[in-house]
Amino acid sequence: MYHKWRHPSLLLLSVGIANVGDFIYLVAINIFIFQLTGSATAVALMWLISPLVNIFTKFWTGSFIDFRSKRKIVMLTYVIRGLSIFVLALSHHIILIYSVLIIMSIAKSFFSPASMTYITMTIPKELRKQFNSIRSFATSGAAIIGPAIGGGLITITSTSTVLWINGLFFFISAGLLLFLPNDPVKDPTVPKLTLKQVKMDFSIVLQFMKEQRYITFVYTGFILLMIFTFAMDTQEVVFVQEVIGLSEIDYTLLVSITGIGSLIGAFLLTIVSKGLSIRMMIVIGLTMTSLGYVLYAFSWSFASIVSGFILIGFFIIYLNAGVITFYQNNVQVEMMGRVTSIYDFIQSVLQIISILAVGLLADFLSLRGTIIALALTMITVTIIYASIIYKKGYEELYMESA
Repeated sequence: MYHKWRHPSLLLLSVGIANVGDFIYLVAINIFIFQLTGSATAVALMWLISPLVNIFTKFWTGSFIDFRSKRKIVMLTYVIRGLSIFVLALSHHIILIYSVLIIMSIAKSFFSPASMTYITMTIPKELRKQFNSIRSFATSGAAIIGPAIGGGLITITSTSTVLWINGLFFFISAGLLLFLPNDPVKDPTVPKLTLKQVKMDFSIVLQFMKEQRYITFVYTGFILLMIFTFAMDTQEVVFVQEVIGLSEIDYTLLVSITGIGSLIGAFLLTIVSKGLSIRMMIVIGLTMTSLGYVLYAFSWSFASIVSGFILIGFFIIYLNAGVITFYQNNVQVEMMGRVTSIYDFIQSVLQIISILAVGLLADFLSLRGTIIALALTMITVTIIYASIIYKKGYEELYMESA
């Protein structure tokens, strides 16, 4: 048992420390930019950098990743992020800060497909569901611990000092990967990253998506449903304070309660995951998350909105763990970097479109009307999605043994 979980445990530790670093960074960089510029617009522009960078990089990152060591790429992205945060701590000009943030976003655009592929290669199929459940617990814990550490350190030191400490988290995560095996190289020939190679790889991914239509439907459907949640989340602060009429302190409490709900949900998932099928995790997680957003959309008080937030925080963990396990089990690792990159590209485009669409809808309708329309559309799509998840003839795709 110890031998079986030795590598997964190290990988979980590395991912967990990096997640804490991500959430400390999230708190620190928002405050850092606002302190430097005093502009809410400057903070908002920061949030557009990552999806915009993804649009320009995701076409070719998969072509680079699939033919090179995934472990080394993940380590390099951690080191680049750590060094970039050190540079941010010394920066006092917004143009330099944005330039560093672009470099960090490029590194993260490599990280997502490389880490997904490396985890799939390192974790045996029979352990993936449990691994993803524990990882969800670690991520939920990081979402609470990270901001607490960041906020506490900023109070007693400074934002720059927090950024220095923050950078160390990514170096530690990179160091832990040194104790894990390098991914095996099946083909020693590494093609040059040319436009011809990128075009060929893109056509290979499109062919895979065409041939594996059910797998494509499940994952693209998941991305689409997550876009609904993203669109509603972008207006969360305004909705809670201006529509529901709650205070900033109430909102902070709501976020904390959601985090605690996620932590409890993830903890229970690590216990019951063996008894839940992948299908059940996806359908229960999605259905209850959608109901949480419907409750949120129709909320009229602190108590009602708390109920919605708890449902969302608790059950979205089940959905994420189920879909990721399904994806890892059904996409060949030889092309997972390319496939993941294209899906990330699609998600980034949809995120930008959703930000613009929600703003326009809120002008034509009302913010309440927009959120209700999104929530009701989401629950309708969820019913269709769940029925296809349980469609007969695809049971083999949900098998968990090797």
